[in-house]
Amino acid sequence: MLDVHPPTEPVHGWRDFFIHIATITIGLLIALSMEGCVEWKHHRNQVREVESSLQIEIEANARKLKEALQDVKSEQELLAEDVVILRKIIANPKVSNQDAPKINFRLPTFDGVSWQTAKSTGALSYMPYERVHEYSDIYEQQDDVYQAELQAARDAMLSYAPFVNMDHIPSRITADDAVLAKERIETFQAQLIMVKSMIENLDGKYKKFLAAHPG
Repeated sequence: MLDVHPPTEPVHGWRDFFIHIATITIGLLIALSMEGCVEWKHHRNQVREVESSLQIEIEANARKLKEALQDVKSEQELLAEDVVILRKIIANPKVSNQDAPKINFRLPTFDGVSWQTAKSTGALSYMPYERVHEYSDIYEQQDDVYQAELQAARDAMLSYAPFVNMDHIPSRITADDAVLAKERIETFQAQLIMVKSMIENLDGKYKKFLAAHPG
């Protein structure tokens, strides 16, 4: 807050009046400039802290993404084996089958606290537009991947549903169960194809960003 004090001595003529006005004006300009410098320094430090947090968060998410991509590939291989088993059961429903389909899908999580903090504190408004666009593009794609994986997790549960009670009933999988499970697993496979493509897209964004902004 700026304090402006009136002159303590009487003003004699226009000359003294304009001197006082000029003095007050110059003082106000200096005070405003100093206040602006302090505020600019504060915002610059705020942006530096936020960008440092975002850098750490993106690097951590990039490492998690590599594991997520490998999990998807492993699950795709497992599902391909499941389909082979189910086809055998459908083709020969009366033949005793010892193999059972297996589903082992893991749902990864990505950190986004730093991004949410950057938005809620208003720090993004002090960043260059191009940098904000980089961050926004990464975190939007990251959220899209997570939503696609949630759908994949639902498909995984539906795929396994016909076998939930196999421990409590005769263990032989019927042809009808096999047909239903095969259809659901193939839907799951299709979803995983999309998830894998989205993960590879996000991985490309991570690599591009980290190459341009090494920690």
